[in-house]
Amino acid sequence: MNKTLIINILAITATIAPAITAATSAHAGDYARYYTALPEDVKTLQEPQAPQIPDNTVSIADFGAIGDGITLNTEAFAEAVKAIGKLGGGHIVVPAGVWLTGPITLKDNTDLHVERNAILLFTPDKTAYLQDGSVRPCIGASKRHDISITGEGIIDGNGEWWRAVKRGKVSDTEWNDFKRMGGTEADGGKLWYPFNLKTQKNIAPDPKTQEKMRTHMIRLTDCERVLIKGVTVQNSPKFHIVPTRCRQVIIDGTTVRCPWNAQNGDGIDLMYCQDVLIVNNTVDVGDDGICLKAGGGEKALQYPPVARVLITGNTVFHAHGGFVIGSEFSAGIEDIVVRGNSFSGTDTGLRFKSAPGRGGKTSRIRISDIYMSDIRDQAIVFETSYVNVPVGENGSAEKTQAFLPEFTDIAISNVVCRDARIGIAAQGTAQMIHDISISDCTISCTEKIADLSGIEAFGEGTIKLTNVNLQENCNNDPSATLLLGPRAEPREIVGGKHRFEVKTTL
Repeated sequence: MNKTLIINILAITATIAPAITAATSAHAGDYARYYTALPEDVKTLQEPQAPQIPDNTVSIADFGAIGDGITLNTEAFAEAVKAIGKLGGGHIVVPAGVWLTGPITLKDNTDLHVERNAILLFTPDKTAYLQDGSVRPCIGASKRHDISITGEGIIDGNGEWWRAVKRGKVSDTEWNDFKRMGGTEADGGKLWYPFNLKTQKNIAPDPKTQEKMRTHMIRLTDCERVLIKGVTVQNSPKFHIVPTRCRQVIIDGTTVRCPWNAQNGDGIDLMYCQDVLIVNNTVDVGDDGICLKAGGGEKALQYPPVARVLITGNTVFHAHGGFVIGSEFSAGIEDIVVRGNSFSGTDTGLRFKSAPGRGGKTSRIRISDIYMSDIRDQAIVFETSYVNVPVGENGSAEKTQAFLPEFTDIAISNVVCRDARIGIAAQGTAQMIHDISISDCTISCTEKIADLSGIEAFGEGTIKLTNVNLQENCNNDPSATLLLGPRAEPREIVGGKHRFEVKTTL
């Protein structure tokens, strides 16, 4: 398409720009209401700056794209990004249709607007993502500013063509569906890799190497002023939304989903990000729901901590954890407020996981008004010997005393949970878990109120419970209730060979 034609198209389509601009750029002050009544010691949290998108608009169809689900539109998207960039930025509209494409790279002052009834579908051809020896994300940007992904449409990563599958996590019908795609069985038929598929080329010499090359759906690196709003992000090859070393980020009203058994199917993962609002999202995924990470080991120290993050108004259905810190966070996690969220059907509720060699320190983590039901394992759990086991591998804990996790300065209050298997669990030493406050909570459990069997040197200054009602309801036996509050006598929670004395605050 020649330059004259592009400018003519821009002139015609610019008439629809104001409506989109009003929806995606005029955010100054819109989120201020979420930043009222913050805890006194995390007043540094401030409303993130929204991206500024110029009033220019193009449709992907203007560049020869066809939404028939068959035509590959990678080149058309690249041309649209280039054209809007020449105008100083603007909106790239994806209208109703099924738009098959390879990876999309966004540039400064650009909004990718996926309209209702539009499905942005990423090609299962893995070779399309290769670039200079690395694998590009489905949607990516690096060292950019003022970027947004908005709309009411669907962004689908075609993840089933990338992910390994464990036999024990799928039905016979599902297993046979995967086998019909071709692929390679391993581990005595307990594992299936999308390697040597009938219709897709490999990008590595063997299944395990290719497994390590799985890409993310939306990965934005070293970007400033980012908005992801309204879209459904589903079926990623790996993690779904992964801002990394970004500042001024808003993730608002998205739906993030994939099969419950999707390998490494994390929902929203923040890595080394600062000044972030995660609000009003719905997450239903195969791994961690909303997770904070800050790198593991010495190399992580060159980057800033995750800091000044507000997480509120979100609902998490299936996930390994509703809200998670870890497992790697050596650069630190600080000034985090998590309040007014619901978890229903997650494996764990509030999960703090790490291990020697990948740990860091938490500071001023304030969690309140969390509502949970049908939690498969623990409502609240601290793990300090977590082992990350890649699919098909045998994992083992790193033998080191460097970068020990230090979960500290964490205050959890007003948690209501019905039907967790275990109420509160902790595993580690007083060096790794200390100065934790849990107050004004009611947690009912189907198996045990607490599991502290992995605690070593656990005592004063570690976890303090105040006005916490832990009830074991598996036999509907009222005598199993443990009430910790102003009117209760000090009681003991017994875990294995250790005793944890809970002292009430009068």
